[in-house]
Formats: sequence, C-alpha cells, structure tokens
Amino acid sequence: MPTLRQLEYLVAVADSRHFGRAAERVNVTQPTLSEQLRTLEQRLGVELVERSRSNVVVTPLGFEVVEIARRMLRDAQRIVDVTGHVGAGIAGVIRLGLPPTIGPYLLPRVMPSLHATYPKLKLYVREELPHALPRELAEGIHDVIIAPLPVNQGGLKDAVLFEEPLYLAVPTDHELAERASIKPSDLEGVDLLALGPGHQLRDLVVNLAAECGANLRYDYEGTSLDTLREMMATGLGVSLMPGLYARSVVSKDPRFKTFDIGTRGLSRTIGMIWRKTKSAQHNFDNLAVVIRDLVRGEFGSNRAKTHAEPVA
Repeated sequence: MPTLRQLEYLVAVADSRHFGRAAERVNVTQPTLSEQLRTLEQRLGVELVERSRSNVVVTPLGFEVVEIARRMLRDAQRIVDVTGHVGAGIAGVIRLGLPPTIGPYLLPRVMPSLHATYPKLKLYVREELPHALPRELAEGIHDVIIAPLPVNQGGLKDAVLFEEPLYLAVPTDHELAERASIKPSDLEGVDLLALGPGHQLRDLVVNLAAECGANLRYDYEGTSLDTLREMMATGLGVSLMPGLYARSVVSKDPRFKTFDIGTRGLSRTIGMIWRKTKSAQHNFDNLAVVIRDLVRGEFGSNRAKTHAEPVA
C-alpha cells in the first residue's frame, strides 16, 4: 500500500511539474523524492509520471491517482484536526450541544473571544431540549454539552459556568407592571405561561405556580422564548425569563418590565458536562474556565445579571 508521504510527494510533483521544486515544497532532497516516487510506482505496478530532462508529465492514470491522493491527504489532515491538541491549547472539532434557551444568547457573547483565544478550535453546535442532552452526550452524539445543573446521569463530569438569574417578565399593560416590586405571594391567581415539556425552565415555572398559587396555563404553552414573549404581549399572562434572554431581548422590548421575585430572586445553575471517559478531558476543564471567565467579564460577576432593579 502507498504511504501518505509518498502520496504527498506525488501531489507535489503534479502541482509543480518539477522534481526540484516539488522536493523544496515537501522539505526533502530531490533524490529522496525521486526514489520514493519510483517505489510508489513499483508497488502499484504502473507509471504515474513521465520523466525527461526538461519537465515532468503526469500520465493519464497518474492524474486519477493524484486526485485520489488529494482526497486521502485531506482526510488524513481532517483526522489530525479532529483529534489534534497543540500544547495546553484547545484545537480540533468539538461537538457542542445546548438548549435553545441558552445557545442563541450565550454563544454571541463568548464565541469571538473564544475563537481569538483558540483559533484552531472548531465548534459544531447543535440545539436540543435539556432533558435529551445528557442522554445524547452519553450516546456520543455530543462531545460536551452546556445545560442546567444538576444532571441525573451516571458517567458524566460537570463544571459550573455561571448562575443565571430568572426574571418575571410582565407586559406593561398588566396590573402587576404598576408595582415597584413583586413577591411570590403577588402571583396568586395570576395567569402564568410556560414552555412546553422537555424544557428545564418549564419545570421551574410549574414549581413556582404551585408555590405561589398562580394559574398555570397548560393550554397556552410556548415552543420558544420568543413565542412565549409574543403570547404574553397579547395579554395571556406573565412568565419567567432566563437572564441571558432577558438582557438580550426582553430589556429592549418596550412592551415589558422585568422583576426579581422576592428579595433573593430566582436563578438556575448553568454548567458544562462531558463524559468521564472522554479522552483529553482536561481540555474541557480548560474550556469551561474560559467560558466562565468570559461570562464573568460580560456580566461583571459569575452571576449573569440583567437588571438589578425593574426596568421598563
């Protein structure tokens, strides 16, 4: 079988049409390159290049072999990219899974700095409901996930990224919008909207409704934070919004005010999770530290704040 090095020599000769220039390109001596090409031809039992004093001509069969060699070399480099790590840095392709209530609002804040810090890192991002992410991680669909903690699945390791506050979003024409502050008891009898099943945020809203005596509207469940916000704007009720979304979207929508609930407010813990058996898992530790620092730099602390006080 031909070696990758021999295929690299063949491609270099085909591109430069000159043994001397080809040898310079692949950083070997011309006799070494010529000898390896002859060995390749002997192994294959065919002539790949025609040699003369003035130039080198690739044979018709040689052209076919060269194109196959290019693909093989690209695939070999792809293997290096996928598995490669340079020093203590982070490189290659990492398959990242995260919920739709986090991804669109976290990634724009961290990706530019992350790419600048680790230019050889490539993230393949896939959104999925939080309840499915740990299972898909265990099955190998993702290399690492960002999701609310805790995760009840064995064989996984996690690192806390930040505490994300949860805010009550209230339409400005709702009676609660006239209050200076809102405590849990104020939600008794209030229509409360939630996302559909599978969202961790839904569970938090269900618990809040049970605690406060709010009227949970099962008949009007949102499929996304945006659709939930638009339903609230039509007067269907109020709902909890995660801090990243509240800062990115709700705070810029004049139709809403946001409130902390109670003196301490509500929050959820966002973490990074990966398989304990994943090779080079120290790089996931490093990646978690980088994202944690970026969020701290963006929001001023490890708590992803939006508004310290209610805003219009």
